[in-house]
Amino acid sequence: MRSPESPVLSISGLIKDVGPLASLDGKMLRVVNGVSLMAERGQVTALLGANGAGKTTTIECAQGLQKRSGGSISLLGQDPGRSGADLRSRVGVMLQDGGLPPSARPIPLLRHIAGMYARPRPVDELVQRLGIDTFARTSVRRLSGGQKQRLALAAALIGNPEVLFLDEPSAGLDPQSRQLVFELISELRAGGMGIILTTHLMDDAQRLADYVYIIDAGRNVAEGTVSQLLQRDPAVEAGTDHIRTLVFEA
Repeated sequence: MRSPESPVLSISGLIKDVGPLASLDGKMLRVVNGVSLMAERGQVTALLGANGAGKTTTIECAQGLQKRSGGSISLLGQDPGRSGADLRSRVGVMLQDGGLPPSARPIPLLRHIAGMYARPRPVDELVQRLGIDTFARTSVRRLSGGQKQRLALAAALIGNPEVLFLDEPSAGLDPQSRQLVFELISELRAGGMGIILTTHLMDDAQRLADYVYIIDAGRNVAEGTVSQLLQRDPAVEAGTDHIRTLVFEA
C-alpha cells in the first residue's frame, strides 16, 4: 500500500457487518471485510469493483453515514463516526441515488444549500458549468437520471469541500453530460481537492483515477495505477488471474 505523508482519507482494516438476517438463520453478514486504503489531496482515488462488492458501504462508513463494525478511519484527521458539523462542512458527498428532494427545483435548492455554508461556491458558476440552466425550471422528480447526477454533483460542491466523495458519478449520464462531469472532476483535482469515487467501469477509472483499489466481496484484491493493473505489474500483490477478470469484465 502507498503511504502518503498526510492523506485526506485513511482506512485500515474496515469491517462492516449487517443483520442479523432471517435469510442467514439470524446470523450477521459481513459486507466489508478488512478493506484498507488511502487517498491524497490533488488526486482521484477510485474504488473499482462489481455491483455489490462493498464499495458504497466502504465510502459511507468513511463519510460517517454508516457505523463501522471494526477497523479505523481518519477523514481529514478526524474520526467521521464521532465528528460533528465542522468535518461535514469540509466534505462533499454525491450519493448514487442523489438524495435530492423530489419536489424541489434546481436553482432554489442550490441556493438553499449554499446558505448553510460560510463560504459557498457561487451558485451561478456551478449552474453554468454543469449545464443546469437548461433544466432549471423542472422539479427534481421530472429530471432524467443524468440531470439528477449533474444537480447532485453541484450540491456536493456548493460548500467548497476539501474532500469529495462520488458514488458511481457517471451513472445515467449521456455522453455530453459525462464529458462535462469528467472535465470538472479533472479541474477539481488540479485545484488540489482530494476525490474518492466508486465505479464498476474500468473506463471511468482509466479516465479519472490516479490510483485504484479493486474491491471484491468486501475485500481489497489489488491496488495500483490503472497501467499497473492492466499490465498485471508484479508490484501489484494478490490473485492476478482474479484481478484480470475483474478489470476486463467490469
